[in-house]
Amino acid sequence: MIEFRFVVGDLARTSFAYSPLQEAVYSLRCWRDPARYPHQRPWLRRLAPAFRRQDTEVLTALIAPSLWIPDFLTPRPDRPRPVFAQQLKALGATPPHTLAADFTAAYAGEPLPPVVRAGLADPAALLDRIVRALTAYWEDCLAPDWWPRVHTVLESDLAYRGKVLAEEGAGGLFASLDPRLTWNGEVLTLVKKLDRHPWSEADIEIGGRGLVLVPTLFAVGAHTNIDPVLPPLLCYPARGRATISETPPPATDEALTRLLGASRARILHLLRDPASTTELAHRLAVTPGAVSQHLAILYDAGLLTRARSGRSVRYARSELGERLCGAR
Repeated sequence: MIEFRFVVGDLARTSFAYSPLQEAVYSLRCWRDPARYPHQRPWLRRLAPAFRRQDTEVLTALIAPSLWIPDFLTPRPDRPRPVFAQQLKALGATPPHTLAADFTAAYAGEPLPPVVRAGLADPAALLDRIVRALTAYWEDCLAPDWWPRVHTVLESDLAYRGKVLAEEGAGGLFASLDPRLTWNGEVLTLVKKLDRHPWSEADIEIGGRGLVLVPTLFAVGAHTNIDPVLPPLLCYPARGRATISETPPPATDEALTRLLGASRARILHLLRDPASTTELAHRLAVTPGAVSQHLAILYDAGLLTRARSGRSVRYARSELGERLCGAR
């Protein structure tokens, strides 16, 4: 059981963020145990040739047999929407002496792989190799197509959680993240069912540091850092993560298609969750310019709403758009 203890002001400092670095590192779990992530299998098949060209010796060593990961590889995001390159630069500044303890904790009694055992003789060199391997993996495998789709899911999750918080308060929000979370107004408790990799009990004082809630596509349930002394963080399964491998949906409603045209009907269908022009373009495999034209027409017709989110504008169905789509 893990307890996060809040005092006055801590709830107000609770925030959301996602982490491109964390998702990149967590995606390595798929290569070790693909059966655990069925929604990623189409991507694994597509990315396998590029992955085989990577430094797989070190990349696979970052994931313990239990699928635990050394804490230094998944630092708490310092902003809601960090940039991968900036996160990787910060990772490269990790004090090398922390690597041995973090790998040992992640492997939890299992023998360290040879590349890690040998590398810890010169942890600075090992850290440099890890950073270079993650850079190449991101650029060759993830950034071109995989990350834009993941980014869409994470942005949609943040929009949904904000709505839950506004409508149901903190209790409803925490309950929506994982049914194993309970909130009594002062303590957020996470209980893990017994398995062969039990957590240690932890009593974490938020203490003005703020709790950051981080959605991920690679979690079955909520979890936190291995080391409870680190700044408070709670990862949870992103809503809609199973859509990562979906193909563009057909516009199946004949009347809606006749009214709007196939492309606009498809976009309206996709906007059951908010998305940006770029995200929709990736999902539909068309240019952002083409999507932008359709969005402008749908917005002018009163079928969409829009709101700025960081550097992008996110679109969602309006009440009229929802009624037009019915329950679809």
